[in-house]
Amino acid sequence: MIDYSGYTGVFEFDPELRVFAGHVIDLQDEIYFEGDSIEALEASMRRAVDHYLEVCAARGEEPGKPFSGKLNVRLGSDVHRAAAVAAAVEGQSLNAWLTRVVAEAVRDRSKHEASRRKPASPRRHSSKSTKGGQV
Repeated sequence: MIDYSGYTGVFEFDPELRVFAGHVIDLQDEIYFEGDSIEALEASMRRAVDHYLEVCAARGEEPGKPFSGKLNVRLGSDVHRAAAVAAAVEGQSLNAWLTRVVAEAVRDRSKHEASRRKPASPRRHSSKSTKGGQV
């Protein structure tokens, strides 16, 4: 993911074309970008978002907001009921309960992803021998 000016871009590498290609996921409008390196990809996204904002300004239109904060979710009646009961048990509105649960899930996922990106610490090898040989 790439973040720029409040917009989020996702991308993948096309091995046939040997280029990274991506798009902004926060909008109904379509913004595409590409590059043959991460640096070129980031620069392309910046140019694309800046161009989008300039076009909106020239037209006198408000640019699309990345997210409004409103989310319409279809849960199914069983999950909807279970969530409403869980919220009531905790003395919260369904909206407050769902907001908390989703925020916790996002934080947990972010922590998990951050821990996966940390370089592994080098293993230490011991030169002591044990019954089965060296460790």
